[in-house]
Amino acid sequence: MSAARIPPVQCLLTFEALARLRSVTQTAEELCVTPSAVSHRVKQLEQIIGTKLFGRADFSLTIEGVEYLAHVREGLAMLQRFPSSAMAPGKRKLRLAVTPTFARSILIPRLRQFTEAYPEIDLTLQVSIPLLDVVAEDADLTIRFGAGRYADMEYTCLTKDDVTPLASPAYVREHGPFEVAQDLAGETLLRSPLEPWRTWFAANGLDWPEPVDGSQFNDIGLMCDGAAAGMGIGLIRLKLAQPWLDNGSLVRLGHSSVFSTNVPSPHAHYLCWRTGMMDRWECAAFAEWLKTSPA
Repeated sequence: MSAARIPPVQCLLTFEALARLRSVTQTAEELCVTPSAVSHRVKQLEQIIGTKLFGRADFSLTIEGVEYLAHVREGLAMLQRFPSSAMAPGKRKLRLAVTPTFARSILIPRLRQFTEAYPEIDLTLQVSIPLLDVVAEDADLTIRFGAGRYADMEYTCLTKDDVTPLASPAYVREHGPFEVAQDLAGETLLRSPLEPWRTWFAANGLDWPEPVDGSQFNDIGLMCDGAAAGMGIGLIRLKLAQPWLDNGSLVRLGHSSVFSTNVPSPHAHYLCWRTGMMDRWECAAFAEWLKTSPA
């Protein structure tokens, strides 16, 4: 077995405890972790060894699971004879380059789930700039925002989203009401190469050109802040704008079908990596968690 396929000790301990207790709750209590951490570790172990270990919801073992459990218990018993070296492995380092607003709006609010599930992984976050492809060269994994064509990397789509015009409540009160798409004529439209207005114009039957005047932002979070400050109307992805919508600093322009119906963005967020990177279990663990953890 290659080093990349050797499961972390925490996964083996979790599997042994769950097979013995047949309860996620009791396993979590015994290991002093959360129930979600138990589920993540078992799933990661099954991915690493390529075998289904539990057959049913009552945590009965598969035939392969029974055989593997015997090996795991034998191996753990041997490891316990050398606790100073075998049971206290160094932490694995994982370096992630991520776009700023995705980090603030989507990743950071959920990141505690990952750190609880994988305390043996030290995660370092670094900033990347979308579309310009400015990333940290030493990053193990990169979250990019764009059209999803990256010839130099392997990648998988993480989140697609819809866009809609958003502005501050004060701006809407002062410049509204907004009932039809044509009501945006003459308004201050905030611009970003990350989210061109032509997407929304075309979806609403407008043949308007892309705005060439007005403030421009290369970060969606900055554009959200600008719109919240009353600078104008931003065309913003709803998932990224959720913190501003939650605190009321941004609102939809109106309740008509034009402004309550979302338009799919032509861009999406992608997790990217160099060939061979997923052979490292910490990279595979983070990728699987990120794809399965709800946005």
